[in-house]
Amino acid sequence: MSNTEQPLLDAPADQPTTDDSADLRSRSDVRNMAIVAHVDHGKTTLVDALLHQCGAFRSNEEVAERVMDSMDLEREKGITILAKNTSLVWHDKRSDEDITLNIVDTPGHADFGGEVERALTMVDGIVLLVDAAEGPLPQTRFVLRKALARDLPVILVINKVDRPDARTVEVIDEVYELFFDLDAKEHQVEFPIVYCSGRDGWSTLDLDEAHAIIADGESEKDLSVLVDVILDNIPAPTYHEGRPLQAWVTNLDSSPYLGRLALLRVMEGEIKKGQSVAWCKRDGSIARAKVAELFLTEHLTRVPVDSARQGDLVAVAGIEEIYIGETLADPEDPRPLPLITVDEPALSMTLGINTSPLAGREGKKLTARLVKNRLDAELVGNVSIRVLPTERPDAWEVQARGELQLAILVEQMRREGFELNVGKPVVLTREIDGKLHEPVERVTIDVPNEHLGAVTQLIATRKGRMQNMVGSGWVRLDYLVPARGLIGFRTEFLTETRGTGVMSHIFDGYEPWAGEIRSRQSGVLVADRIGPATTYAMINLQDRAAMMVGPTTEVYCGMIVGENSRAGDMDVNICREKKMTNVRASSSDETVKLTPHLVLSLEGALEFIADDECVEVTPLNIRLRKADLDPTRRGREAKRRSMAAD
Repeated sequence: MSNTEQPLLDAPADQPTTDDSADLRSRSDVRNMAIVAHVDHGKTTLVDALLHQCGAFRSNEEVAERVMDSMDLEREKGITILAKNTSLVWHDKRSDEDITLNIVDTPGHADFGGEVERALTMVDGIVLLVDAAEGPLPQTRFVLRKALARDLPVILVINKVDRPDARTVEVIDEVYELFFDLDAKEHQVEFPIVYCSGRDGWSTLDLDEAHAIIADGESEKDLSVLVDVILDNIPAPTYHEGRPLQAWVTNLDSSPYLGRLALLRVMEGEIKKGQSVAWCKRDGSIARAKVAELFLTEHLTRVPVDSARQGDLVAVAGIEEIYIGETLADPEDPRPLPLITVDEPALSMTLGINTSPLAGREGKKLTARLVKNRLDAELVGNVSIRVLPTERPDAWEVQARGELQLAILVEQMRREGFELNVGKPVVLTREIDGKLHEPVERVTIDVPNEHLGAVTQLIATRKGRMQNMVGSGWVRLDYLVPARGLIGFRTEFLTETRGTGVMSHIFDGYEPWAGEIRSRQSGVLVADRIGPATTYAMINLQDRAAMMVGPTTEVYCGMIVGENSRAGDMDVNICREKKMTNVRASSSDETVKLTPHLVLSLEGALEFIADDECVEVTPLNIRLRKADLDPTRRGREAKRRSMAAD
């Protein structure tokens, strides 16, 4: 027996060693773990420090910060969007063995919870990272609930203990309260606690020692204490000696040379390059396939190997139509594993081709066929979205977890050269026991005391129910709010708190419909013709509205050019020019200064629009417009709605 294989349960001597009665063994040379936390609590930074300390990089190698965040959008927004795995070899001085740590870095934003759920199927335990000042937040609750449901062992790491506002002891108490609130079992509450600074690369089991390191101001970069706790508390992968191959597809990737790559965890047996396997599909059918190439991850790169065994996380090339949740098995004895399921979407939006008069000027991908192919490709690797047909052949309903997830998808397509029309996000309701129910979000807000009144009033108008309030100078508020009440809320929240408030939220469940929630109170200014916006026209309009376009911007009939200071929409001629006379030249008013116009991000635009509006997205511009560009039809529809309301 290899020194990396340990029997856990021996079969009786008089019983034949068949597949089902084989010894249960473990691989002591491997650990599979996920690092989970709320957004911005330091997961990716901690992984960076581990990679540096295990010798993943040369001493003279230039390495970017947050190396695991490889997407441009991840670096720009400072968040992790896709779960990724890395592998490092750590020398355990206690046993004088080299241990392979397969680490999955997961997203911290609630909208990408599907990535977290999928990542938990790959691992045998989790490191729960909690900020020493902020404490557990909504995403902490979400990932912990999923980990407890899978009965995964938890290691609590209190990160950023060197923050000046750290409140480590109180945060630990809050984590215990969270475990009890989630009905954790007795053995699940008995978790080890590690104190660390991922940025500075040190860890300790003693809080007093952590305080001494902080007071000293200098510390040796050493995370061996954390790694020792991981090796002692996260179990090694187990398998049954003699069982046939079972490899679970947990993620998908692509290579410009090899095409689609299936990322798998080998649960039982051994997989080899060139091997014929049984491909157990989602629909229950089984087909033959061949493993063209096989890769293991070393640090941040994939290296080709001839074989992999139980507990390994591998990449397989050669099966172009494979999907997440499917199984590669022994063709002589195929045993499919369960399909991977995630929570259902809570929001949807309509996405279609660009139909504005300016369509085709900036993008290269304009047709419905290209848009549909791109959405189908997204479904392959994103288990938490749905794409459904609509009444129009050039538009589709896209369902997802939240606004940010929808905005990220649109932003990716925009950068790929697509031109799109995107409708307002709406919540997905359910009928339960004959009554209409809607999704509800658990919202946590940190806000200075001076803005407390404004924030509570703002949430009250959106049917929010306060669950808890603590603090004095800075106050933490916990609310349950209907998901539709949060559409467009972030912009108002940041305005009311002067940009100082911090908000996070997570799906909590379905509750009966809460009644009408007020939408945007202000109307908009709508251009009534095509042409360039002029300074002369904008001077006369800026006193009654906040402009959303600048001078010389090309506009068209039905395009939104400003936010009205009053309720109701107004059609305006923003292209009007000053006529030249024999007394004054047409340029005599050029010294008059315009108020800078509003520049909305894609997320801000999706929050701003009303039900009869949409966002035109191109590689170069984000424009707001009416869904129906014809002013006559819009007038008739407004009159019909007014009569129906009366």
